[in-house]
Amino acid sequence: MDFIRYAEASASLLNADLADPDALLAHLADRSWLHPSVTAGDVRDLQEFQAELRPVFEASEEEQVPLVVSRLNDLLARHPVTPMISDHDPAHLHMHVANRSASVAELLIGESLMGLATLVCDVGATRLGVCHASPCTNVFVDTSPNQSRRYCSDRCSSRANVAAYRARQKAAAS
Repeated sequence: MDFIRYAEASASLLNADLADPDALLAHLADRSWLHPSVTAGDVRDLQEFQAELRPVFEASEEEQVPLVVSRLNDLLARHPVTPMISDHDPAHLHMHVANRSASVAELLIGESLMGLATLVCDVGATRLGVCHASPCTNVFVDTSPNQSRRYCSDRCSSRANVAAYRARQKAAAS
């Protein structure tokens, strides 16, 4: 199990606009084996999870470590994870976080929580952030060596840098 990838997938899940089952299918474009199992109930459960998860990223952004830990622990208690060894490739045994009967929502929530919990324990509780580019509200996982990431994407970074440059030029011209 690649916990960093699961943590980054949790940010992607939080940033996704899951308005209906079709939107969830689009979000799961690279996981087509899950498509037949997607239901309206999964969409509803994931929308609720998005609302529960955002405060974790916000607390991390504000370097409120005890709040990150307590919110993640609360989510882990509300959404129990059932780890299991996957043997679909006997040469590469690895961990999955939900049993075969789990719903799509349970699978995505379990992956998100285990990824975030492991990331917080391994690299720290302040590695989650909210994009600094206005009006973007997307979240991200900061895996940079010096914990300097401030934007969710290169696009937001460029947009913010161009806006700052233009503001400096305007101020200099005044």
